[in-house]
Amino acid sequence: METIKRITFVLFFTLCFVNANAQQNEYSKIIQAFKNSYIKESAGDLTAAINELKTVYSEDAYEINLRLGWLYYSQGAYTLSEGFYSRAIALKPFALEPKFGICYPQSALGYWDKVLKIYQDILLVSPNNTSAMHQLGLIYYARKDYTEAEKLFSKVVNLYPFDYDGLVMLGWTNFQLKKFREAKVLFSKALMNKPTDASALEGLSLVN
Repeated sequence: METIKRITFVLFFTLCFVNANAQQNEYSKIIQAFKNSYIKESAGDLTAAINELKTVYSEDAYEINLRLGWLYYSQGAYTLSEGFYSRAIALKPFALEPKFGICYPQSALGYWDKVLKIYQDILLVSPNNTSAMHQLGLIYYARKDYTEAEKLFSKVVNLYPFDYDGLVMLGWTNFQLKKFREAKVLFSKALMNKPTDASALEGLSLVN
């Protein structure tokens, strides 16, 4: 009986060792593919950068799908990019990076309703995410929905009171809402951050 136990233990240990080695070898291949992909991307050869990852591609590999989303976007293949980012989102539903990523190809394709929904989803998971707030505010501003834009830019400025992007966009939003006194203060603060900024100078000239 003791002999059988020893044999079973040895077989189990050997199997674990073999599996661990196989897994490590697989990781080594993937790491090398990523390394080669970065080198090719730096050299401007996006097709080669993509092909490096295709040699180790797996549908359930989050990191590979995420990177392929970026590479296809960089190549201008926006529909393919959206597909890989979508796959990454499906694999990691609570992750923020693929959600931010998918907004690149969707914006390029003009899918603004999709982009708006993505930023709203990000804010459900991360309510104080100022990047999502700012981008969503820009969409509402472009749609002339200044009331919604003001809510978002105000939150950004409350969290980052000396952030130029938040200040200048809240300034312009207040200008559109005819809140000229508030706009003047915001443009002035934006100029404290960037004293020669054309947008803030233009806004200030309009409210003076």
